[in-house]
Amino acid sequence: MTEESPTEGSHSARAEPERLRYNRDFLLFLASRGCAVTGNHVLAVALGWHVYQRTGDVWNLALIGLFMFLPVFCLFLFAGLAADRLDRRLIIGTCNIAHCAATMAIGAYLVSGTEIMWPVFVLLLIIGSAQAFLHPALLATLPNIVPREIFAHAVATMSSVNKMAQLGGPALGGLLVALVDEGVYGVTAGLFLLAALAAFLIRSNLRVRGGEPFGLAVVLGGFRHIWRTKPVFGAISIDLVAVLFGGIMGILPVFAADILKVGPEALGVMRAMPAAGALVVALMLARSGLPWNVGRSFFASLTVFGLSILVFSLSTVFWISCAALMIYGAADMISVYVRQTLVQIETPNELRGRVSAVSTVSITASNQLGDFRAGGMAALIGAPAAVAAGACITLAATLLWYRWFPGLRDVERF
Repeated sequence: MTEESPTEGSHSARAEPERLRYNRDFLLFLASRGCAVTGNHVLAVALGWHVYQRTGDVWNLALIGLFMFLPVFCLFLFAGLAADRLDRRLIIGTCNIAHCAATMAIGAYLVSGTEIMWPVFVLLLIIGSAQAFLHPALLATLPNIVPREIFAHAVATMSSVNKMAQLGGPALGGLLVALVDEGVYGVTAGLFLLAALAAFLIRSNLRVRGGEPFGLAVVLGGFRHIWRTKPVFGAISIDLVAVLFGGIMGILPVFAADILKVGPEALGVMRAMPAAGALVVALMLARSGLPWNVGRSFFASLTVFGLSILVFSLSTVFWISCAALMIYGAADMISVYVRQTLVQIETPNELRGRVSAVSTVSITASNQLGDFRAGGMAALIGAPAAVAAGACITLAATLLWYRWFPGLRDVERF
């Protein structure tokens, strides 16, 4: 199902993890992804801080998540089809250029010191639209630039780079806000520009030559494949629920400013803690893979994920909150590793864009919708209660999916 990398034959004698170091396209892919993820997290810290400080309204933090989600929800079917019909390299590069332009525009607007936020939300629609097309192309690209037998190592390596970017991005964002304030958006735009350049330099032909005539069945092909492949359906759907109700990153400015009484530098540290925990796990997975039963490890990680959220909701001590966020990220890394590997291995290349689009709208987009859910509930019942309620729903859903999807629970290895 997975196409072989063009470099596979020349490097077949090398140990499997070593072969990734000599795959030029894979290294460019990592560079593009690392710059983009760093930029996204710098932007999230800066925008959350500036919006909350200028308006003092937690509802505006919820709207950031909503306006990032709406384009993904509206466009994901077209984005998946585009990833299966167009050159995925060009999609990745073009979307990062759109990120760059919108980020520059946000920075230019906020320099005025205004408290009117609707133009920012309009620009977030552009960023959300770019993300709608970016993520299916990204997820579908990796199996085409590395051979199948080292794909799990590639997923873990990519996750390590992602987590390093997620670790450094928030800390960099908090530091830049403290040092240059709105100048942070210029740095972020530069990161997106570098991500676009690295993507355009990939040499592999990433355009899929699909033979299916266009029609509704083709557009919905990703849904059909996921429904028929029950372990994949179970993994995607429970992650949707967990991210939707367990998302807490969007309201971290509330915990930082009102509960823990810390500044933007500490907010950057808090946002980096999930990535720190995930990075430790990702490096272990890249080195030796998952040593335990795949399915049961997946559900165990979701349980720990929910419990860490509950601890965070109850904490009023900065270091305890950071420790809970670190465990939160470590547990999430295992579930992401299992889900991404299962989805890509179990999906034919000509369907990967559409399947990845469904995965994107259910996981990546639900990050933004989860921020909206958390922000909306926080405005009604308070931030700690909103986070605690999400934790309880996540734990209950994990128990139900464990019973409903024995095919996923009993997966022993990839």
